[in-house]
Amino acid sequence: MAVGMQTQWSENTMKKIILGCAIVAIAGYLSVVGYIYHFDQQRQPPLAGNTISTILTRHGCDYCHTASAELPFYARLPISRQLMQYDIKTGLRHFSLAPTLTALQQGGAVAETDLAKLESVLQYRQMPPVRYKALHWAGELDDANRQTLLAWIRQQRTQYYTLPGTPAALLGQALQPLPKALPTDAHKVALGFRLFHDPRLSADNSISCAHCHMLGAGGVDARVTSLGVNGQQGPINAPTVFNAVFNIAQFWDGRAHDLQEQAGGPPLNPIEMASTSWQQIIDKLDQDAQLKADFRRVYADGFSASNITNAIAEFEKTLLTPDSPFDRFLAGDRQALTAQQKRGYQLFRDHKCGTCHTGVNLGGQSYEIMGLKADYFADRGNPTTADLGRYNVTKRDADRHRFKTPTLRNVALTAPYFHDGSVTTLHQAVRDMLKYQVGTTLPESDVDDLVALLEAMTGTYTPAALTVR
Repeated sequence: MAVGMQTQWSENTMKKIILGCAIVAIAGYLSVVGYIYHFDQQRQPPLAGNTISTILTRHGCDYCHTASAELPFYARLPISRQLMQYDIKTGLRHFSLAPTLTALQQGGAVAETDLAKLESVLQYRQMPPVRYKALHWAGELDDANRQTLLAWIRQQRTQYYTLPGTPAALLGQALQPLPKALPTDAHKVALGFRLFHDPRLSADNSISCAHCHMLGAGGVDARVTSLGVNGQQGPINAPTVFNAVFNIAQFWDGRAHDLQEQAGGPPLNPIEMASTSWQQIIDKLDQDAQLKADFRRVYADGFSASNITNAIAEFEKTLLTPDSPFDRFLAGDRQALTAQQKRGYQLFRDHKCGTCHTGVNLGGQSYEIMGLKADYFADRGNPTTADLGRYNVTKRDADRHRFKTPTLRNVALTAPYFHDGSVTTLHQAVRDMLKYQVGTTLPESDVDDLVALLEAMTGTYTPAALTVR
């Protein structure tokens, strides 16, 4: 009997000890979390008095999505330090908030893709992660703050990314239809058309801009990589020239700021058009009396590298392909897409494709990591210098394997796909994007639906009327 009582006493004692430990642990947890909540709430935003900056900072978004945030005291503690380091590394890989905070401080425009990514996580309530909220009670956005941020995103788009003539119903929307045309100088356009098709820009008079950017074939040459003078093979797939005016920069790595700077690259590239200097090109053009006279009527100082590239860029502003079924759908024509294409559009939204392929050009607005969810280059093998992408320009480790997101407009016409031209079909391109960028696989019927949507993004090119003085 004494043994039984002793056993009962031991069991009761153990339960009390366990309960006491649990109470102490809960009290400790609540104390720590309470202090963290107070700490986060007292943080000063980068821009005092700015509501958006305050919301983003008070909720700790900058902890994981910038490299410069002043981290809280617990970021130095064991376990917590490792967890936060992992969150910061992962967070920065997916999205950097720093440019947004800088834009807020300077009173400028936030990048379209940054707005799209912020909007997506707000609408789908994906941020912050559950694990983060377990420790950071202040990390949870209430509905009022969420709606404030969403309204600000729409205001940013309306203020900075609205083209003339945009219907009121589309103001503030992420995806926009292409305009029919942009303002251009008709005389410069006419000269640019002639220069775009003029092989005298190449060393041996064999290759023009149109050689790699065929206007009757989606603005590309349908090759894995283009061929230059003497059959030299380029290192990277030629992107389409159609709608390129809407890109934030030109080339896959963004090394040219605009169309004019881009137009100056290939003529002097030793693998492409291989001219040794602009003077070599000008000397040849100068022998064409008619072109010389026409050119001087538009550019008083005649041929120069700046004037030649300016004319080509002005022509390229006319290379628009509006009036795709998808454009008509965005503009309000609910019958413009088939039932299958509408299913594809829902999948497009569900899998956040529009966070990178956004804006009027459905892409071209940011540099994204190729292989965000799986290692594309390890699977493909045979790495090249071109695979480094944006890093070749900036030399920043964070830019390794980042490429300017290609437009989805006319994508059904521009195979092979990706910077390396490694994929020949649109179906495989979709599968690869789902695997490497989204981190998922879908049934083949869903892939078919997405491809059907992409086919609906093919627009119509109408050549500009050419005027010569």
